[in-house]
Amino acid sequence: YYSLTHSSHTHVTTFPTSSILDDCIGMAVDLWSEVTIERSSTFQITAEGEGADAMPTDESNLLVTGVKAAFDAAKKPVPILKYHVVSRIPYARGLGSSSAAIVAGIIAGLVLAGHRLPCWGSEALLQIAASIEGHPDNVAPAIYGGIQIGIHNGTRWVTERAPCPAGMQLVMFIPDFIGKTSSARNVLGPEISREDAAFNISRAAWLIHALCMGNLDNLKVSVQDKMHQPQRGKALYPYLFPMIEAAEDAGACCGYLSGAGPTVMALTSGASGDIFTQREKERTDKAVAKAMMSTAKKFGIQGRIVVTQASHEGARVLKADPPFSSDIFTYRDEV
Repeated sequence: YYSLTHSSHTHVTTFPTSSILDDCIGMAVDLWSEVTIERSSTFQITAEGEGADAMPTDESNLLVTGVKAAFDAAKKPVPILKYHVVSRIPYARGLGSSSAAIVAGIIAGLVLAGHRLPCWGSEALLQIAASIEGHPDNVAPAIYGGIQIGIHNGTRWVTERAPCPAGMQLVMFIPDFIGKTSSARNVLGPEISREDAAFNISRAAWLIHALCMGNLDNLKVSVQDKMHQPQRGKALYPYLFPMIEAAEDAGACCGYLSGAGPTVMALTSGASGDIFTQREKERTDKAVAKAMMSTAKKFGIQGRIVVTQASHEGARVLKADPPFSSDIFTYRDEV
């Protein structure tokens, strides 16, 4: 690594993520939050937007955890900081809000500390983020974007990008209630059968093949699961499988529980360019959204539909003071 002058102010954008296969494969979702952190005489966290009322305003906030980890990596004390969050990521809905906060905090902390990390051969930022979160399926796409496959190779966390098929859209039903990951994990048994393990391994392989070949028709089988979705659907989310079936009947390529829930994610095909300039009959997102909402109403579940796409980039710095750009060398957005 090499050092740079520390900043007094930084502005970072970060993305939600959807875990497709629990704890190992995740996708960056094109909904973003912005975090501004600056040096101050008093500690303060303010927030607006999605989940602002539920967001911790003390040092338990994972943004602060990320910043502290960055300053620890730089071997520098953490200064007094003021944080402001403009959140567009639904809080505790199975869309990686904790990972987004961790990654945003680390990146902002590195800029504030004037410190850079090695990437090739070590992926130091991923190591810090995954060690806090405990698994890579959300932090990896939050850092790098796209669809990421993350594992621990016995020495460190590693991740690789899988292709994102062209024309794929994300149709999400996001319930109004939160889902606690701890509660969702508690309904899982301590053991799995050899048959169920083989079932999930085959689906993981089929998923990667479908993504690599751009074969959206194979996604329906690819996201089938026996290790967490049936258990969580039965104990926590009775609407899950009826909603997936309704989405697929309406034209979705597949549907699955995003992370530990409660959000249900459907993937559709046919998008081309800006969808608001495209004939609706060429796409299925609206029909799928209506089917999912109809199922929610049958089960008395309040929520909303969000239609978006995968994000091919991860969290990034939008602004720094002093800036990285100069009169003769300009970065995107003049950061």
